Amino acid sequence: MGNASSMLTQYDIEEVQEHCNYLFSQQEIVALYNRFCQLDRTAKGFISSDEFLSIPEFSLNPLSQRLLKMVDGLNFKDFVAFLSAFSPQATPQQKVELIFKVYDVDGKGRVTFKDLLEVLRDLTGSFMSEEQREKVLGQVLEEAGYSRESSLYVEDFMKVLSKAGLKMEVEVPVD
Repeated sequence: MGNASSMLTQYDIEEVQEHCNYLFSQQEIVALYNRFCQLDRTAKGFISSDEFLSIPEFSLNPLSQRLLKMVDGLNFKDFVAFLSAFSPQATPQQKVELIFKVYDVDGKGRVTFKDLLEVLRDLTGSFMSEEQREKVLGQVLEEAGYSRESSLYVEDFMKVLSKAGLKMEVEVPVD
């Protein structure tokens, strides 16, 4: 499974469905498999960073370098599991866990003011000064009951982002 020359069996489809908590239909999984095979130009059964960057929406994303750390070398099952956080059927918890991983710059399971500032810097570029970024982040944290010295964990992210009406979806064309 995952090699462009192999076929996806019914068993494979059901296994992938189970792996992604049934967030995609069988038809969507087949469409994702076809897209995966297109991206896997070397037909090795996994997608490299360079192959991910061939997706225009991905390469234009200001957080693409952070996301690359999460997706480099994914096989088909893990590719679908990664995308499942973007599914309309994904729970807020699943969505927040993915966002948390993006913000957890050092991978230590917590997000600091410095981490938040670094991601905001990636998102805003030259559109905001460092002073503006720090002010905005300080206000957001304060409104959520945290300070600049706070370390945020996944549960804290849930608390802050659940109020934001988080919408993070991907469409899977099934034609």
